[in-house]
Amino acid sequence: MYQYDQYDHLIIRERIEQYRDQVQRRLNDELTEAEFLPLRLQNGLYMQRHAYMLRIAVPYGLLSSRQMRMFAHIARKYDRGYGHFTTRQNIQFNWIKLEETPEILSDLASVEMHAIQTSGNCIRNVTSDEFAGVAADEIIDPRPYAEVLRQWSTFHPEFIALPRKFKVAINGAVEDRAAIAVHDIGLTVVKNEAGEIGFKVMVGGGMGRTPILGSVIREFLPREHLLTYTEAIMRVYNLHGRRDNKYKARIKILLKALGVEEFARQVEAEWEDLKGTEQTLTLEEMERIIAYFQPHEYKALPSYDAAAAHAEKPFQNWLKRNVKPHKVPGYAAVVLSLKKTGVPPGDATAEQMDYMADLADRYSFGELRVTHEQNIVLADVEQSQLYALWQEIKAHGLATPNIGLLTDIICCPGGDFCSLANAKSIPIAQAIAERFDHIDFLHDIGDFELNISGCINACGHHHVGNIGVLGVDKDGSEWYQVSIGGAQGNNSAIGKIIGPSFSAQQMPEVIDRLLQVYVRERTPEERFVDTAQRLGIAPFKEFVYATPIETAGRLVGEDEYA
Repeated sequence: MYQYDQYDHLIIRERIEQYRDQVQRRLNDELTEAEFLPLRLQNGLYMQRHAYMLRIAVPYGLLSSRQMRMFAHIARKYDRGYGHFTTRQNIQFNWIKLEETPEILSDLASVEMHAIQTSGNCIRNVTSDEFAGVAADEIIDPRPYAEVLRQWSTFHPEFIALPRKFKVAINGAVEDRAAIAVHDIGLTVVKNEAGEIGFKVMVGGGMGRTPILGSVIREFLPREHLLTYTEAIMRVYNLHGRRDNKYKARIKILLKALGVEEFARQVEAEWEDLKGTEQTLTLEEMERIIAYFQPHEYKALPSYDAAAAHAEKPFQNWLKRNVKPHKVPGYAAVVLSLKKTGVPPGDATAEQMDYMADLADRYSFGELRVTHEQNIVLADVEQSQLYALWQEIKAHGLATPNIGLLTDIICCPGGDFCSLANAKSIPIAQAIAERFDHIDFLHDIGDFELNISGCINACGHHHVGNIGVLGVDKDGSEWYQVSIGGAQGNNSAIGKIIGPSFSAQQMPEVIDRLLQVYVRERTPEERFVDTAQRLGIAPFKEFVYATPIETAGRLVGEDEYA
């Protein structure tokens, strides 16, 4: 993984000292809260309902065991013993004291981490595939290019005060696991007819108040032009993006206003002035960055059939859902679930963080990955060690065999923490998880994405959930709007709202009724999203609203879905 050079160390240390002075002036009332606001946001510090929240950048989701242990240290010393992994592959701490934030940033710098540009109207953390470098379907490892984009965008003087926040995702595999279609810029690695590597460029995707899938503005961009072309896009956006209305300030609104063809034409015109400049990526520079991401020293291992060697059904279920293919024979990637029933999705305790760091050292070359589905990956586990690993992690609440199933819920912190939220998210996720906490039932339902956001900002990515739940304010009360048919990946889609909103107590029964329609109408091998997209919302809406929904709820028995 990337290691800081002398410039990185100097920049981070200077920023910490600058921020330390700003905090002291705020504490001395030499700065008003309004004056301090942009200064703290530049360092990832938000004011939430109860305390400050600090968001720490995890570039493209890649962590060392040392860095994970630092998260555990921060959770213990400065927070309440836990942290929350987000859909941006970052981590948030929700109970932070202002006067302690400079020391937190100093501690982070000691393990080559920071919180710069995790908030504000700038280019945010660049995200990528959590299986980058090991995925069997990978064309090239996208992490070196994500790192180049990170270095280029950090403190870029022209793009530090954009019309609105800006998000970039990059995918290097055949299967899109980075949700590139719902980002301001989505890049996917492709090969042209000559076999040359480049990028397909999508622009204008996003969720929030106006969910839109990105549009392709270039089918093939030679990789040496990654920075110059990205800069051309940013220049057009920075010039024309609206600053008079934050709800209409995202690049997706500009793209819609100009039209895709006109936007692409203006980008190409800007690019003409940038081609061949010093920002063109040289082979030497790319080799320097790629050297940080060389494959580990894998053993020459025979393939090992863990399923045949260990017949216990719980282990078989875990293998099926939590263990993923690896490009190197004899290895596998393992997803540690942070979605145990009763625990807020994406939360991990300090003890779990320390333990996951230990697992990484013993099983996976000292590295971990954060997924945008809010789980953790050990990317390089020997297949012969899978059973031993599973036996270990069960006791630490990390072996729930639900990856990609109904209870692998994506959920923002919602109204329990966030001052922007209209409604709580965590209790809804917990109630649904408890209602459907039956492994055989979950496996029968199959691949499923349930996403919950506490407000229209869509931090829970509800628009692309197979079932999406959005918290809304209704006469001062918390209600929940439901959509179906959303999807991420190669066949991304925006879900459609089924009708009027529901109370919190009704939500488990609403999900139950939607599943009943699916089970009744599905064809063999058809996933929920396939059935929802084939039939449209009508049969689901009719059944959900047919009779009043009891608020007390009931547990689901598997015989109801036979």
